[in-house]
Amino acid sequence: MPAKDPISSVSPSTGPSSPEVTGIYDRDTGSIQYIVACPETKKAALIDVVLDFDPEAARTRTDSAEHILDLAQRAGYTIEWVLDTHPHADHVMASSWLKQHTGAPNAIGEKVHQIADLWRGYYNLPDAFDPAADFDHLFADGDTFSIGNLDVRVLLSPGHTLGSISYIVGQDAAFVHDTFMQPDVGTSRADFPGGTASDLYDSLMAILDLPGDTRLFIGHDYGASGRDGPAWESTVAEQARDNAHIGGGTSKEDFIRLRDERDATLPLPDRMLHALQMNLRAGRAPAPEDDGHSYLKIPMNRF
Repeated sequence: MPAKDPISSVSPSTGPSSPEVTGIYDRDTGSIQYIVACPETKKAALIDVVLDFDPEAARTRTDSAEHILDLAQRAGYTIEWVLDTHPHADHVMASSWLKQHTGAPNAIGEKVHQIADLWRGYYNLPDAFDPAADFDHLFADGDTFSIGNLDVRVLLSPGHTLGSISYIVGQDAAFVHDTFMQPDVGTSRADFPGGTASDLYDSLMAILDLPGDTRLFIGHDYGASGRDGPAWESTVAEQARDNAHIGGGTSKEDFIRLRDERDATLPLPDRMLHALQMNLRAGRAPAPEDDGHSYLKIPMNRF
């Protein structure tokens, strides 16, 4: 696997109830990873951090996660939480590794139980996956917690998956994962098992109900014509006005038609069938077999 050369940028705090946000771009998967910090206490959370995975060799590395811990240490942050928004299909999550190396609790949405039920069937692994054992907290819609002095609210945001959650942090930041893309791109796909374009539209509308100056931090960017390099920050007002799929008031019916037609042309992510077996274990590999090695089970002709 080639060495990483991460692109990152800092979105500064706008005041005591506003987080400082560092976004770190993963070139291999187009994923954005975040360090979210309380400016008063220097307490921080990590959101959607990648465990590097080479699908050709089925080999993991920790370059990205180590880089993010180094960034946090240099900024003087203490990690309080390891958070994920959903069981990702395009990258392996570093949740378990980060929990081990920081001592911070890890968390995801409670509907991961239902996602695990779906994938036990696809993998024919009826006894696999125990999210309550692999995650310290399983958040429900409306749950609250804190990062230092910052209040955090959990918002259920299904559509991409049935159990995706957003984190609303402080007065002006929301981590909205695979719902919105940047305004010039539109929205995320909704065709994975358990996802629907109808649910995604409702989730997008709920996010647009936040104050217009709320900073929205997305899960992915693959670039777009007319701009130089990846981007991952916008505002509610910008998305409501300019989003390529729903800006200006697209109806639910029109959005569903657009999203379904678009999704029908998209291939599966090359890591998906590997990643979900690990992500439903918080990024852990399956238990080693009698030769000391772990093995992934890949369903054939199911997708």
